[in-house]
Order: sequence, then C-alpha cells, then structure tokens
Amino acid sequence: MIPYKKLKQIRLFSGMKEQEIEAVLNCLSVQIKDYEKGCTIFHSGDPISEVGVVLKGSVHIIKEDYWGNRDLIAWVEENDVFGETYACIPSAVIPIDVIAAEKVEVLFLKVKRVITTCSASCKFHNQLIQNMLIVLAEKNLQITNKVDIVTKRTTRSKLMTYLSKLAGQMQNSTFIVPLNRQQLADYLGVDRSAMTVELHKLQKEGLIRFKKNQFELLMHETKK
Repeated sequence: MIPYKKLKQIRLFSGMKEQEIEAVLNCLSVQIKDYEKGCTIFHSGDPISEVGVVLKGSVHIIKEDYWGNRDLIAWVEENDVFGETYACIPSAVIPIDVIAAEKVEVLFLKVKRVITTCSASCKFHNQLIQNMLIVLAEKNLQITNKVDIVTKRTTRSKLMTYLSKLAGQMQNSTFIVPLNRQQLADYLGVDRSAMTVELHKLQKEGLIRFKKNQFELLMHETKK
C-alpha cells in the first residue's frame, strides 16, 4: 500500500496534496520493495530506468575498484531519493552499487513516466517535474561539497572540512555524524587508523570534542 501521507514529506512530492500525489502516481509505474541490510539494490554496470525513494531505512552509494577497495560516495536517508541522475540518461549504466545500510523500504518510479507529462493530471505532473529538477540540483550541490572535502591534501583538513560543513548544515556546533568510523573513512577516502589518530589529536588540541558519533566543534580561546 502506497503511504500517500508520508510521501508529502519527500522533496520529490513537495507542494502536492495527498490526493494530487495519488492522482499523479496512478499515471506512473510504481512498486514498493523491501531489502534486508547488506542487500544490493542497484548493481554497478546495470542500466537503470527507475528512481528510488527511501520510505524507511537508509542506503549507501558505494564505488568499488578492481581490487575491492570501497569508497562511500554518499548515503541516502529516509525521505530522500537515489538513482535519478543515471535513470534520466537513456542507455546509461550505473557505475556504483546502491546497498541497503539497514532494513529498507523503497518506492520505485519509472523515470520516463516521471518526466513525461500526461493529460490526466498535467498540473500535478508538472509540479513533479519541477521537484525532480530541484532534487537533481541539490544532488549536484552535494557532489560539489564532497569534491571540496576529498580534494583537501591531508586527513586532518578533510576531517575539519567535513565536520565544519556538517555543523553548518545542522546550524549547530553540536551534531551527530551519520556514519560509523569505517564509513566515514571510506567517505573521506582515507585510512581509518590514520583518521582515528587525527580525531584524537584534534580533540587533544581543543578543536573538537566527541563521544562515539556525537561531535562538538570548539573555539580556540584567544591568548592575551
């Protein structure tokens, strides 16, 4: 059963009422699937034609090289979408794996039907297309932010840039990092042990304070 009330909270359906979402989804090929933790939703090298909407749980976007080294490209949380960039490009294959980070429920929409208006609910469908463009723009900003982080030369600067950006997004100097240590290392593209050493150095220097995944950014006291 499609949770229309919940879909109102998702960016892709922003500005639409429940009955409008129901009307537009009646014109689309939609299906809901459940995945257990660790299951691969999209495999690298596969052509895809669907956009995934996370209804429950979260997924990780993983890039793996020939030797099995993994890079965490991004994570997609509840109420967010994935696969939209590759699904919008005809004949494109997805170069990454999309893996369930926990038990997850996903709503799939055929992208061709999403971006093609229909006579039955044109007004609502136009809103959906506008929302899709916003989603694509936001994902582009996320990629730009990651490039800014991973192009820093040292593990320390990567960590500080990442934590600073996260604090800015939360608008709070105290926040929860949504990744465990290995996932964070994979996201930053650094060695986990080296990253752990830098985290403790930053805490000893009074720049950050952390306990497990709760972090706080601190200000240096100005010496008089």
